Amino acid sequence: MAAATHRRSLRTRRTLVVSAALVAAGVGAGAIVMSANAGTVDLYHQTLAAKDGWASSGTGTTGGTKADAAHTFTVSTRAQLVKALGSASDTTPRIIKIKGTIDANTDDSGKKLTCSDYASGTGYSLSAYLKAYDPATYGRSKLPSGTQEKARAAAQTKQAKNIVFRVPANTTLVGVPGTNAGLTGGMLQIQNVDNVIVRNLAFSATEDCFPQWDPTDGDDGNWNSNYDSVTLRGATHVWADHNSFTDTPHLDGANPKYYGREYQIHDGELDITKSSDLVTVSRNQFTSHDKTMLVGSSDSEPGGKLRVSIHHNVWKGIVQRAPLTRVGQVHIYNNYYDVTTLNGYAPLYSINSRAKAQVVAEDNYWKVPSSVKVAKLLSGDGTGAIKGSGNLVNGTATDLVAAYNAASSKDLKTTVNWTPTLTAGLESSAKNLPTSLPTTTGAGVLK
Repeated sequence: MAAATHRRSLRTRRTLVVSAALVAAGVGAGAIVMSANAGTVDLYHQTLAAKDGWASSGTGTTGGTKADAAHTFTVSTRAQLVKALGSASDTTPRIIKIKGTIDANTDDSGKKLTCSDYASGTGYSLSAYLKAYDPATYGRSKLPSGTQEKARAAAQTKQAKNIVFRVPANTTLVGVPGTNAGLTGGMLQIQNVDNVIVRNLAFSATEDCFPQWDPTDGDDGNWNSNYDSVTLRGATHVWADHNSFTDTPHLDGANPKYYGREYQIHDGELDITKSSDLVTVSRNQFTSHDKTMLVGSSDSEPGGKLRVSIHHNVWKGIVQRAPLTRVGQVHIYNNYYDVTTLNGYAPLYSINSRAKAQVVAEDNYWKVPSSVKVAKLLSGDGTGAIKGSGNLVNGTATDLVAAYNAASSKDLKTTVNWTPTLTAGLESSAKNLPTSLPTTTGAGVLK
C-alpha cells in the first residue's frame, strides 16, 4: 500500500491562493461558494448560470456584477439600505451586502416605529373606520369612501414611504453569510427595471397596518392588504435564489375578525405581476403563509410575457398560490411541497393555472397527509393548462391533472404551446427532493 501523502493537490493549492486573494481584495470571509468542479466563486459577483430558467434568456441576469468600489455597499440599518439603493432610475451597477436583519419599521435614527406612528396626524382610527363602514349601515355594494377611508389611505402612504424599498436596475442584493441577513417588516419593490439578483435573505413579518375593507370582494367581503415581501412589477431578468419567506412571528391565526372576515395584514411573499418577464425563482423556502406567489395580477394581462421558471424550492405550510399563474409560460420543476397543515395554515391548493396560462409541472414531490385529497393539489378556471410529468405524491407517480379533472367541472387543459429548453439542473426524478431540498434551500445556506 502506498504511503499516505500530506502534500496538497494542485487544485487545492490553487483554490487556497484564489481564496486568499479574494479575502485580500476585501470580499471577506464567508463570502465564497466552493465547487469541486468550478473552483471558487465570489458570492457577491455570482451571476445566473447559462440555461438556468427563463431569467437566463437573452442577455441573462448578472445583477450588479460590474459594480465599482464606489457602488459596493455593506448595510445593516434601514437608513443605510435606502442610501445604498439610491434612485430607482439610476442604472449604475451596484452590489449591496446586507449584514444582519434590517427592521424596516424604524426611522432614520433606528428608532422603532409602530402602526400608531404611521396613523399619527392622519385622523385614522380603526374603531372609527369600523363604525363608518359597517355593512349593516354602509351596505355592501360599494368600496369605502369619505373621511375615514381617506385617513386610512394617508396612513398607509406614510407606512409605505418607510417600508417599501425600490430596487434599481443592475443591482445585486445579497445577505452576508453567517449574519442572519434579511429584512423584517419591509418590501423590496422591483418595478419597471431590468437585471436584478436577490439572494441569501430572510424575509419576515411584511405587514400592512391599514388593510382596506372591500365589501364587494367575494360573497362576504374581504380585508385586503398592500405589501409583498418581494414584488416584481413590470420587471425583467430577475433571479431570486436561496431566500426564505415567512409570516412569523405574527401568524394569520392571531388576526382578529371584523364584519365576520379575517383582518388580513399579509399579502404575497413573492409576486411576479404587471407583465414581468424572464424570471427564475430557485432554491427558496416559502413557509407559513396564505397567498404566496402570483404570476400575473390580472386575467386581462397581455400575452407574450410572464415567462417564469420556479425550481428547487420548498413550500411548507402554504395555503394557496404556490404559485397562481396567469397568461404566461411557467416552468415548475423539482419543487418539494409539504401540504401538511402548519401553524394553522391549511392547504387549499398548490398550483393554479388560469387565464390561459401555459404551465409545465414536472418532477415535483408532494408530501400529502391522508386528510388532503390529491384532487385538491391543483386548481384552475377552465382556460389554463398544466402539462404534468414525473410528479410524485408520497413517493408514488401520480397524474395530478387527471385527479383534478376527475373531480372538477372546470378541467385543466393538458397540452401547452411551448417546450422548456432552459433547464440546467433539472433532475429527472423527484424521489430525493424531500431529503435534499430542506437542507440546501433558503437563506443562510450559501457560504
